[in-house]
Amino acid sequence: MGLGEDGPEGLSPASREALEGAELLAGARRHLALLDGLPGLAAERLEWPVPFAEGVAQLLAYRGRRVVMLASGDPFWFGAGTVLAGHLAPGEWRALPGPSSFSLAAARLGWGLEGVHCLGLHAAPLGRLRPHLRPGARFLVLLRDGEAVPELMRYLRAHDFGASQLHIMEALGGSRERIRPLRADAAPLLDVVHPVAVALDVAGEGMVLPRASGLPDSLFQHDGQITKRPVRALALSALAPRGGELLWDIGAGSGSISIEWLLADATNCAIAFEQDAPRAARARANAGALGAERLELVEGAVPSVLEGQPLPDAVFIGGGLSAPLLTRLWALIKPGTRLVAHAVTLESEALLAEWQGRHGGSLLRIELSEAQPLGRRRGWRAAYPVVQWSVAR
Repeated sequence: MGLGEDGPEGLSPASREALEGAELLAGARRHLALLDGLPGLAAERLEWPVPFAEGVAQLLAYRGRRVVMLASGDPFWFGAGTVLAGHLAPGEWRALPGPSSFSLAAARLGWGLEGVHCLGLHAAPLGRLRPHLRPGARFLVLLRDGEAVPELMRYLRAHDFGASQLHIMEALGGSRERIRPLRADAAPLLDVVHPVAVALDVAGEGMVLPRASGLPDSLFQHDGQITKRPVRALALSALAPRGGELLWDIGAGSGSISIEWLLADATNCAIAFEQDAPRAARARANAGALGAERLELVEGAVPSVLEGQPLPDAVFIGGGLSAPLLTRLWALIKPGTRLVAHAVTLESEALLAEWQGRHGGSLLRIELSEAQPLGRRRGWRAAYPVVQWSVAR
Protein backbone atom coordinates (compact mmCIF):
# COMPACT_ATOMS: atom_id res chain seq x y z
CA MET A 1 0.00 0.00 0.00
CA GLY A 2 1.34 3.44 -0.92
CA LEU A 3 1.51 5.84 2.01
CA GLY A 4 2.06 9.60 1.88
CA GLU A 5 4.55 11.42 4.09
CA ASP A 6 1.76 12.57 6.42
CA GLY A 7 0.58 9.04 7.05
CA PRO A 8 -3.09 8.05 6.90
CA GLU A 9 -4.32 11.55 5.99
CA GLY A 10 -6.09 11.37 2.66
CA LEU A 11 -6.15 7.58 2.45
CA SER A 12 -8.86 6.03 0.31
CA PRO A 13 -11.63 3.96 1.95
CA ALA A 14 -10.04 0.82 0.48
CA SER A 15 -6.68 1.67 2.09
CA ARG A 16 -8.28 2.33 5.48
CA GLU A 17 -10.17 -0.94 5.25
CA ALA A 18 -6.94 -2.80 4.46
CA LEU A 19 -5.18 -1.26 7.48
CA GLU A 20 -8.02 -2.00 9.89
CA GLY A 21 -8.27 -5.63 8.75
CA ALA A 22 -4.56 -6.38 8.76
CA GLU A 23 -3.00 -9.04 10.98
CA LEU A 24 0.49 -7.72 10.22
CA LEU A 25 1.80 -4.29 9.21
CA ALA A 26 5.23 -4.37 7.57
CA GLY A 27 7.31 -1.38 6.54
CA ALA A 28 10.21 0.91 7.28
CA ARG A 29 10.38 2.47 10.73
CA ARG A 30 9.27 5.87 9.46
CA HIS A 31 6.24 4.36 7.68
CA LEU A 32 5.15 2.45 10.77
CA ALA A 33 5.59 5.58 12.90
CA LEU A 34 3.17 7.47 10.65
CA LEU A 35 0.39 5.13 11.81
CA ASP A 36 0.94 5.77 15.53
CA GLY A 37 -2.28 6.91 17.12
CA LEU A 38 -4.53 5.72 14.31
CA PRO A 39 -7.49 4.01 16.04
CA GLY A 40 -8.49 0.44 15.23
CA LEU A 41 -5.00 -0.89 14.45
CA ALA A 42 -4.23 -3.95 16.56
CA ALA A 43 -1.99 -5.66 14.01
CA GLU A 44 1.46 -7.04 14.75
CA ARG A 45 4.23 -4.86 13.30
CA LEU A 46 7.33 -5.91 11.34
CA GLU A 47 10.03 -3.30 10.86
CA TRP A 48 11.63 -3.81 7.47
CA PRO A 49 15.38 -4.53 7.67
CA VAL A 50 18.24 -3.00 5.71
CA PRO A 51 19.20 -4.15 3.12
CA PHE A 52 15.70 -4.49 1.70
CA ALA A 53 16.18 -8.02 0.31
CA GLU A 54 16.59 -9.48 3.80
CA GLY A 55 12.97 -8.71 4.64
CA VAL A 56 11.41 -10.66 1.78
CA ALA A 57 11.79 -14.07 3.44
CA GLN A 58 10.43 -12.66 6.71
CA LEU A 59 7.36 -11.34 4.93
CA LEU A 60 6.75 -14.58 3.02
CA ALA A 61 6.69 -16.45 6.33
CA TYR A 62 3.31 -14.78 6.91
CA ARG A 63 1.91 -16.12 3.65
CA GLY A 64 -1.82 -16.85 3.91
CA ARG A 65 -2.46 -14.13 6.52
CA ARG A 66 -3.79 -10.59 6.01
CA VAL A 67 -0.60 -8.56 5.64
CA VAL A 68 -0.24 -4.89 4.67
CA MET A 69 3.15 -3.78 3.33
CA LEU A 70 3.65 -0.02 3.63
CA ALA A 71 5.59 1.79 0.91
CA SER A 72 6.02 5.35 -0.33
CA GLY A 73 3.58 6.53 -2.98
CA ASP A 74 3.35 4.18 -5.94
CA PRO A 75 4.94 0.82 -4.97
CA PHE A 76 5.36 -0.13 -8.64
CA TRP A 77 7.49 2.82 -9.73
CA PHE A 78 10.99 2.13 -8.37
CA GLY A 79 9.31 0.75 -5.27
CA ALA A 80 8.87 -2.45 -3.32
CA GLY A 81 5.87 -3.69 -5.28
CA THR A 82 7.79 -5.21 -8.18
CA VAL A 83 10.08 -7.20 -5.87
CA LEU A 84 7.29 -8.57 -3.71
CA ALA A 85 4.92 -9.39 -6.58
CA GLY A 86 7.66 -11.54 -8.12
CA HIS A 87 7.48 -13.85 -5.08
CA LEU A 88 3.68 -14.15 -5.02
CA ALA A 89 1.10 -15.78 -7.27
CA PRO A 90 -1.63 -13.79 -9.04
CA GLY A 91 -4.51 -13.24 -6.63
CA GLU A 92 -2.24 -13.32 -3.56
CA TRP A 93 -1.65 -9.59 -3.58
CA ARG A 94 -3.42 -6.30 -4.24
CA ALA A 95 -1.82 -2.89 -4.73
CA LEU A 96 -3.27 0.36 -3.37
CA PRO A 97 -0.94 3.04 -4.78
CA GLY A 98 -0.68 6.68 -3.82
CA PRO A 99 0.91 9.58 -5.74
CA SER A 100 4.54 8.73 -6.53
CA SER A 101 7.48 10.97 -5.66
CA PHE A 102 7.97 11.49 -9.39
CA SER A 103 4.40 12.73 -9.85
CA LEU A 104 4.67 15.04 -6.84
CA ALA A 105 8.02 16.45 -8.02
CA ALA A 106 6.74 17.05 -11.55
CA ALA A 107 3.67 18.78 -10.15
CA ARG A 108 5.83 21.14 -8.06
CA LEU A 109 8.08 22.08 -10.99
CA GLY A 110 5.62 21.95 -13.88
CA TRP A 111 7.70 19.33 -15.71
CA GLY A 112 6.05 16.88 -18.09
CA LEU A 113 6.97 13.38 -16.91
CA GLU A 114 6.98 12.06 -20.48
CA GLY A 115 10.11 14.13 -21.16
CA VAL A 116 11.99 13.36 -17.93
CA HIS A 117 14.35 10.52 -17.00
CA CYS A 118 13.02 9.01 -13.78
CA LEU A 119 15.59 6.98 -11.85
CA GLY A 120 15.56 5.23 -8.49
CA LEU A 121 19.11 5.35 -7.14
CA HIS A 122 18.45 4.24 -3.56
CA ALA A 123 20.85 1.31 -3.98
CA ALA A 124 22.08 1.87 -7.55
CA PRO A 125 25.28 3.71 -8.56
CA LEU A 126 25.23 7.27 -9.85
CA GLY A 127 26.83 5.89 -13.04
CA ARG A 128 23.34 5.09 -14.28
CA LEU A 129 23.04 8.79 -15.11
CA ARG A 130 26.03 8.72 -17.46
CA PRO A 131 24.44 7.48 -20.72
CA HIS A 132 21.75 10.18 -20.49
CA LEU A 133 23.81 13.21 -19.41
CA ARG A 134 23.53 16.00 -21.97
CA PRO A 135 22.74 19.71 -21.75
CA GLY A 136 18.98 20.17 -21.60
CA ALA A 137 18.22 16.71 -20.23
CA ARG A 138 16.01 16.54 -17.17
CA PHE A 139 16.05 13.94 -14.41
CA LEU A 140 14.00 13.12 -11.36
CA VAL A 141 16.20 11.03 -9.09
CA LEU A 142 15.32 9.25 -5.85
CA LEU A 143 18.31 9.01 -3.49
CA ARG A 144 18.97 6.85 -0.44
CA ASP A 145 19.52 9.75 2.03
CA GLY A 146 20.73 13.31 2.45
CA GLU A 147 24.41 12.37 2.21
CA ALA A 148 23.83 11.16 -1.35
CA VAL A 149 23.05 14.72 -2.49
CA PRO A 150 26.66 16.02 -2.19
CA GLU A 151 27.79 12.79 -3.88
CA LEU A 152 25.50 13.57 -6.81
CA MET A 153 26.87 17.12 -7.01
CA ARG A 154 30.47 15.84 -7.02
CA TYR A 155 29.60 13.33 -9.72
CA LEU A 156 28.16 16.05 -11.97
CA ARG A 157 31.18 18.29 -11.44
CA ALA A 158 33.57 15.42 -12.19
CA HIS A 159 31.91 15.02 -15.60
CA ASP A 160 31.93 18.80 -16.30
CA PHE A 161 28.22 19.28 -15.73
CA GLY A 162 28.69 21.53 -12.69
CA ALA A 163 26.45 24.22 -14.21
CA SER A 164 23.44 21.92 -13.82
CA GLN A 165 20.50 23.25 -11.80
CA LEU A 166 19.26 21.05 -8.95
CA HIS A 167 16.09 21.17 -6.88
CA ILE A 168 16.54 19.32 -3.60
CA MET A 169 13.15 17.98 -2.50
CA GLU A 170 12.54 16.56 0.98
CA ALA A 171 9.42 14.77 2.26
CA LEU A 172 7.33 15.55 -0.81
CA GLY A 173 3.62 15.55 -0.07
CA GLY A 174 4.08 15.85 3.70
CA SER A 175 4.05 18.58 6.30
CA ARG A 176 7.89 18.55 6.32
CA GLU A 177 8.08 19.19 2.56
CA ARG A 178 10.95 21.46 1.57
CA ILE A 179 12.31 22.34 -1.89
CA ARG A 180 15.61 24.19 -2.31
CA PRO A 181 17.30 25.12 -5.63
CA LEU A 182 21.07 25.22 -6.14
CA ARG A 183 23.68 24.52 -8.80
CA ALA A 184 25.81 21.41 -8.83
CA ASP A 185 28.96 23.54 -8.42
CA ALA A 186 27.61 25.40 -5.37
CA ALA A 187 28.44 24.65 -1.75
CA PRO A 188 26.54 21.49 -0.78
CA LEU A 189 23.62 21.47 1.64
CA LEU A 190 24.51 19.61 4.82
CA ASP A 191 21.07 19.36 6.41
CA VAL A 192 19.17 17.32 3.80
CA VAL A 193 17.04 14.59 5.38
CA HIS A 194 15.39 11.46 4.05
CA PRO A 195 13.18 10.92 2.08
CA VAL A 196 14.86 12.96 -0.64
CA ALA A 197 14.40 13.38 -4.38
CA VAL A 198 16.45 15.60 -6.68
CA ALA A 199 15.23 17.27 -9.84
CA LEU A 200 18.13 17.83 -12.21
CA ASP A 201 18.23 20.17 -15.21
CA VAL A 202 21.54 19.32 -16.93
CA ALA A 203 23.90 22.03 -18.15
CA GLY A 204 27.63 22.23 -18.73
CA GLU A 205 30.44 21.32 -21.10
CA GLY A 206 30.73 17.62 -20.30
CA MET A 207 31.13 14.94 -22.96
CA VAL A 208 27.85 13.54 -24.25
CA LEU A 209 27.95 9.83 -25.03
CA PRO A 210 26.99 9.16 -28.65
CA ARG A 211 23.98 6.95 -29.33
CA ALA A 212 25.58 5.30 -32.37
CA SER A 213 27.71 2.17 -32.01
CA GLY A 214 31.42 2.76 -31.60
CA LEU A 215 32.17 4.88 -28.53
CA PRO A 216 35.60 6.57 -28.45
CA ASP A 217 38.35 4.21 -27.29
CA SER A 218 39.40 6.83 -24.73
CA LEU A 219 36.27 6.09 -22.67
CA PHE A 220 37.56 2.61 -21.84
CA GLN A 221 40.45 1.62 -19.59
CA HIS A 222 42.45 -1.03 -21.42
CA ASP A 223 45.90 -2.56 -21.85
CA GLY A 224 45.66 -2.61 -25.63
CA GLN A 225 43.24 -5.54 -25.58
CA ILE A 226 40.25 -3.67 -26.95
CA THR A 227 38.15 -3.94 -30.07
CA LYS A 228 38.96 -0.59 -31.68
CA ARG A 229 36.18 1.86 -32.38
CA PRO A 230 35.57 1.30 -36.15
CA VAL A 231 35.83 -2.49 -35.81
CA ARG A 232 33.59 -2.40 -32.73
CA ALA A 233 30.96 -0.48 -34.65
CA LEU A 234 30.97 -3.15 -37.37
CA ALA A 235 30.81 -5.92 -34.79
CA LEU A 236 27.82 -4.37 -33.02
CA SER A 237 26.09 -3.83 -36.34
CA ALA A 238 26.49 -7.54 -37.08
CA LEU A 239 25.41 -8.53 -33.55
CA ALA A 240 22.27 -6.38 -34.06
CA PRO A 241 21.22 -5.89 -30.40
CA ARG A 242 17.49 -6.00 -29.73
CA GLY A 243 15.68 -5.18 -26.52
CA GLY A 244 15.60 -7.87 -23.85
CA GLU A 245 18.37 -10.00 -25.35
CA LEU A 246 21.38 -11.66 -23.72
CA LEU A 247 24.92 -11.45 -25.13
CA TRP A 248 27.88 -13.69 -24.43
CA ASP A 249 31.10 -11.66 -24.84
CA ILE A 250 33.91 -14.22 -25.00
CA GLY A 251 37.43 -12.90 -24.42
CA ALA A 252 35.93 -9.63 -23.23
CA GLY A 253 39.17 -7.68 -22.69
CA SER A 254 38.07 -4.15 -21.75
CA GLY A 255 34.40 -5.13 -22.00
CA SER A 256 33.75 -2.57 -24.75
CA ILE A 257 31.51 -4.84 -26.87
CA SER A 258 29.28 -6.01 -24.02
CA ILE A 259 29.09 -2.50 -22.52
CA GLU A 260 27.86 -1.02 -25.79
CA TRP A 261 25.43 -3.93 -26.13
CA LEU A 262 23.97 -2.98 -22.73
CA LEU A 263 23.81 0.71 -23.62
CA ALA A 264 21.79 -0.14 -26.73
CA ASP A 265 18.74 -0.95 -24.59
CA ALA A 266 18.03 -0.78 -20.86
CA THR A 267 16.49 -4.28 -20.93
CA ASN A 268 19.52 -5.96 -22.50
CA CYS A 269 21.77 -8.31 -20.49
CA ALA A 270 25.35 -9.41 -21.07
CA ILE A 271 27.77 -11.94 -19.64
CA ALA A 272 31.43 -11.20 -20.29
CA PHE A 273 33.90 -14.11 -20.09
CA GLU A 274 37.51 -13.18 -19.38
CA GLN A 275 40.36 -15.41 -18.19
CA ASP A 276 42.72 -12.60 -17.19
CA ALA A 277 41.81 -11.19 -13.76
CA PRO A 278 43.21 -7.63 -14.25
CA ARG A 279 41.32 -7.33 -17.53
CA ALA A 280 38.14 -8.55 -15.88
CA ALA A 281 38.61 -5.90 -13.19
CA ARG A 282 39.05 -3.20 -15.83
CA ALA A 283 35.93 -4.38 -17.64
CA ARG A 284 33.94 -4.09 -14.41
CA ALA A 285 35.28 -0.58 -13.85
CA ASN A 286 34.45 0.44 -17.42
CA ALA A 287 30.92 -0.90 -17.08
CA GLY A 288 30.36 1.05 -13.85
CA ALA A 289 31.75 4.28 -15.28
CA LEU A 290 29.53 4.13 -18.37
CA GLY A 291 26.26 3.24 -16.69
CA ALA A 292 26.33 -0.47 -17.57
CA GLU A 293 27.07 -1.88 -14.12
CA ARG A 294 24.63 -4.74 -14.75
CA LEU A 295 27.34 -6.41 -16.86
CA GLU A 296 28.07 -9.84 -15.39
CA LEU A 297 31.75 -10.84 -15.42
CA VAL A 298 32.67 -14.52 -15.34
CA GLU A 299 36.36 -15.34 -14.95
CA GLY A 300 37.70 -18.59 -16.36
CA ALA A 301 38.92 -20.41 -19.44
CA VAL A 302 36.68 -21.20 -22.39
CA PRO A 303 34.97 -23.37 -23.37
CA SER A 304 34.54 -24.93 -19.90
CA VAL A 305 33.47 -21.65 -18.30
CA LEU A 306 30.46 -21.50 -20.63
CA GLU A 307 28.84 -24.57 -19.12
CA GLY A 308 25.71 -23.94 -17.07
CA GLN A 309 25.30 -20.33 -18.18
CA PRO A 310 21.93 -19.04 -19.45
CA LEU A 311 21.85 -19.44 -23.22
CA PRO A 312 22.42 -16.25 -25.22
CA ASP A 313 20.64 -14.62 -28.11
CA ALA A 314 23.97 -13.44 -29.56
CA VAL A 315 27.64 -14.31 -29.08
CA PHE A 316 30.77 -12.28 -29.76
CA ILE A 317 34.18 -13.94 -29.82
CA GLY A 318 36.88 -11.32 -29.50
CA GLY A 319 39.57 -13.51 -27.93
CA GLY A 320 40.36 -17.15 -27.29
CA LEU A 321 39.15 -18.31 -30.71
CA SER A 322 39.90 -21.99 -31.30
CA ALA A 323 38.41 -25.07 -32.92
CA PRO A 324 37.41 -26.60 -29.55
CA LEU A 325 35.65 -23.36 -28.58
CA LEU A 326 33.67 -23.17 -31.83
CA THR A 327 32.76 -26.85 -31.63
CA ARG A 328 31.47 -26.63 -28.06
CA LEU A 329 29.78 -23.29 -28.64
CA TRP A 330 27.96 -24.56 -31.72
CA ALA A 331 26.62 -27.47 -29.69
CA LEU A 332 25.53 -25.23 -26.81
CA ILE A 333 23.71 -22.36 -28.49
CA LYS A 334 20.14 -22.66 -29.73
CA PRO A 335 19.04 -22.26 -33.38
CA GLY A 336 18.70 -18.63 -34.38
CA THR A 337 21.52 -17.43 -32.11
CA ARG A 338 23.64 -14.77 -33.83
CA LEU A 339 27.40 -15.38 -33.71
CA VAL A 340 30.11 -12.86 -34.58
CA ALA A 341 33.77 -13.89 -34.36
CA HIS A 342 36.93 -11.89 -35.06
CA ALA A 343 40.29 -13.25 -36.17
CA VAL A 344 43.66 -11.55 -36.61
CA THR A 345 46.20 -14.37 -37.08
CA LEU A 346 46.51 -16.47 -40.22
CA GLU A 347 45.61 -19.60 -38.26
CA SER A 348 42.40 -18.11 -36.82
CA GLU A 349 41.50 -16.67 -40.25
CA ALA A 350 41.80 -20.15 -41.72
CA LEU A 351 39.60 -21.51 -38.94
CA LEU A 352 36.84 -18.97 -39.64
CA ALA A 353 37.09 -19.62 -43.38
CA GLU A 354 36.62 -23.34 -42.72
CA TRP A 355 33.58 -22.79 -40.48
CA GLN A 356 32.05 -20.29 -42.88
CA GLY A 357 32.40 -22.83 -45.67
CA ARG A 358 30.68 -25.42 -43.49
CA HIS A 359 27.89 -23.33 -41.92
CA GLY A 360 27.48 -20.30 -44.16
CA GLY A 361 27.12 -16.75 -42.95
CA SER A 362 29.15 -13.72 -43.98
CA LEU A 363 32.94 -13.47 -44.05
CA LEU A 364 34.30 -9.92 -44.02
CA ARG A 365 37.91 -8.70 -44.11
CA ILE A 366 38.40 -5.31 -42.43
CA GLU A 367 41.55 -3.35 -43.30
CA LEU A 368 42.01 0.04 -41.66
CA SER A 369 44.75 2.65 -41.87
CA GLU A 370 45.19 5.89 -39.94
CA ALA A 371 47.13 8.99 -40.92
CA GLN A 372 50.27 9.29 -38.76
CA PRO A 373 53.30 11.65 -38.77
CA LEU A 374 56.01 10.46 -41.16
CA GLY A 375 59.02 12.68 -40.73
CA ARG A 376 57.82 16.19 -41.57
CA ARG A 377 54.86 14.86 -43.48
CA ARG A 378 52.14 12.27 -42.93
CA GLY A 379 51.59 8.73 -44.09
CA TRP A 380 49.19 5.84 -43.63
CA ARG A 381 49.84 3.37 -40.82
CA ALA A 382 47.95 0.15 -41.35
CA ALA A 383 46.49 -1.87 -38.49
CA TYR A 384 46.42 -5.66 -38.60
CA PRO A 385 43.53 -6.79 -40.80
CA VAL A 386 40.58 -8.28 -38.96
CA VAL A 387 38.45 -11.05 -40.41
CA GLN A 388 34.85 -11.13 -39.18
CA TRP A 389 32.55 -14.12 -39.48
CA SER A 390 28.87 -13.44 -38.72
CA VAL A 391 26.27 -16.20 -38.88
CA ALA A 392 22.96 -17.25 -37.37
CA ARG A 393 23.08 -20.76 -35.86
